[in-house]
Amino acid sequence: MIRTPPGWGADMLAQAYHSATTVRPDWAATRFSPVTIHRIGLSDLRWALARGVEDFGASRTDVIFLCVIYPLAGLLLARLAFGYELLPLVFPLASGFALVGPLAAVGLTEMSRRRELGLSAGWADAFTVFRSPAIGGIVLLGLILLGMLMFWLVLSNAVYDLTLGPKPPVSLSAFAHDVLHTRAGLTMMMAGIGIGFVFAVVALAISVVSFPMMLDRNVSLETAIRTSLRVVGRNPIVIATWGLLIAAGLVAGSLPLLLGLVFVVPVFGHATWHLYRRAVST
Repeated sequence: MIRTPPGWGADMLAQAYHSATTVRPDWAATRFSPVTIHRIGLSDLRWALARGVEDFGASRTDVIFLCVIYPLAGLLLARLAFGYELLPLVFPLASGFALVGPLAAVGLTEMSRRRELGLSAGWADAFTVFRSPAIGGIVLLGLILLGMLMFWLVLSNAVYDLTLGPKPPVSLSAFAHDVLHTRAGLTMMMAGIGIGFVFAVVALAISVVSFPMMLDRNVSLETAIRTSLRVVGRNPIVIATWGLLIAAGLVAGSLPLLLGLVFVVPVFGHATWHLYRRAVST
């Protein structure tokens, strides 16, 4: 039977509501026993990405529907920025997505967790995160990452005001020229990259395994962040490489017109679960 778009959308929302309000069948599997932090290598990153691709392939229709909001939101922000007043914040907005990426992908991580357990893993099942016993910690960490994004935008705007500002650019071409061919523009670019790097390192360190761990083990936010920092401390080079891969993927996914994010975000979102399983065990 051919469904109208409104009818199909209503069915999707009904499925999401059902998934978010039905008792999780695996609640009894929550665990509080001590964990072991493993040393992982670059081969584990390749393995996690391969599993992420497999998960994406298994549920690609559901996942694409879930992730189409990312390029749409990005294009909307870009359109608003072309009023030139927000033009200096286009790069901070685009790069800042990496700060909240773990939050944006938490539903995909939940889908991979459920698929590993042999449970249904459609897009509506991503909403089962709202029934997680650790939902308080998940929300709080998400707010921390969003707060970091807001602070990053404020600092970026301050750097622009101190270098090329405070007046907005008169045109895109004039702004590009000032950034690339003036001392003030180069100062703004270097300062922005340096500040952004610090934010990215902190966000990666506190969240690399935090979301999947809270979904898996019903631990407190403090425990999840401590474990994440331990994973980074034991595997600094590998986790740094993971961060660079995510950054490169987001850059590649932004072309053309951010459409690649429909594929990049889910692959890394699914892969995050598998990386956690390699790095942390009971």
